[in-house]
Amino acid sequence: MSELWKYEHIYAEQGCKLVCGVDEAGRGPLAGPVCAAAVILPMDLEIEGLNDSKKLTEKRREALYDIIVDKALAYGIAFASEEEIDEINILQATFLAMRRAVEQLQLKPDMVLVDGNREPELELPVKTIVKGDSLSANIAAASILAKVTRDRLMVQLDETYPQYGFAVHKGYGTKAHYTALREHGMCPCHRKTFLKKFYANI
Repeated sequence: MSELWKYEHIYAEQGCKLVCGVDEAGRGPLAGPVCAAAVILPMDLEIEGLNDSKKLTEKRREALYDIIVDKALAYGIAFASEEEIDEINILQATFLAMRRAVEQLQLKPDMVLVDGNREPELELPVKTIVKGDSLSANIAAASILAKVTRDRLMVQLDETYPQYGFAVHKGYGTKAHYTALREHGMCPCHRKTFLKKFYANI
């Protein structure tokens, strides 16, 4: 048995037939929505190279995305918008995206494993796992779906707002991104609450 399936087996032994993994991408960027994914893989499915999305190359993530979508028993991918992030804060917006992703699942899981140490309110049993994206197969799969989906969206936004370089930095606060913000100001997909201090100091 792969180490990645340890937590799934723990809950399977407690009677949980369907275990779901949930993770997010895009909590830190200055622009774009936050994305969450929920995945239920067949137990003990071996997907070569499955790991925390941050440890993989973009090319490898893209390849794994297609495999996960093809093999998953069920999956959901959802966003919380920049407006929602500004309105309810990034943590609550992340939880909102997670709830939306879980609600999309065509199968109801018996247990939801969530990456991190903060528990979203779901109408299902939840277990948080710190660094879960490298410890649970389902969370790792969710991290890849969320990251790839959000990155694709940022590439699309780059076509609408090419002056910011979203296709390169995906909305994160790089030097080039801050330079563009000084020159052009914010666009509609920037998170106003994330840039208050920046604009207060220039």
